[in-house]
Amino acid sequence: MFTGIITDIGEVSRVEMRGDMRARISCHYEMAGVDLGASIACDGICLTVVEKGSDWFDVDISAETISKTNIGANGWAPGRRLNLERALRVGDELGGHIVSGHVDGVAVIEEMRDEGDSTRITLRAPEALARFIAPKGSVALNGTSLTVNEVEGDRFGVNVIPHTQAATTWGEVQAGDEVNLEIDTLARYVARLAEAG
Repeated sequence: MFTGIITDIGEVSRVEMRGDMRARISCHYEMAGVDLGASIACDGICLTVVEKGSDWFDVDISAETISKTNIGANGWAPGRRLNLERALRVGDELGGHIVSGHVDGVAVIEEMRDEGDSTRITLRAPEALARFIAPKGSVALNGTSLTVNEVEGDRFGVNVIPHTQAATTWGEVQAGDEVNLEIDTLARYVARLAEAG
């Protein structure tokens, strides 16, 4: 489990196609304290550390994961920067919202505009996921916990403050980019209960 509070920006340093994709990600984590088999969310995708060095770790990425995330559209090439978050530990502060690292689909950035020092971003969600997104609810976008401002059909908006832009890759996005979307787990269960009732 994760919180959607990004703790590092990593960079893809190597990609290799085997049976699955193997990616090496450079990071600033103290890797001596990260076990093999640990989970790290990479742009919101929960991936398993399969090898590691002093300032890098390797992950294997299945074809299923590639097809359900922005890896399939954007690809991960050397130099690509990624939002990173280590798994939540008992006793850690839950600063964002509960995030599983299981990406539900890909949203597309349609519009960006400055509002004061912040940036208002409008995205289009996959139609099947749009009903789970509610005003003032939470979503994880590229692993970052964000509050939904407004919803209109399959379009929704978020506001990205200067701190988030500086501490994550959100300062680098552009209209047309595809981002990993994980809907709020609570919203999914509420919708499921409403269907059953």
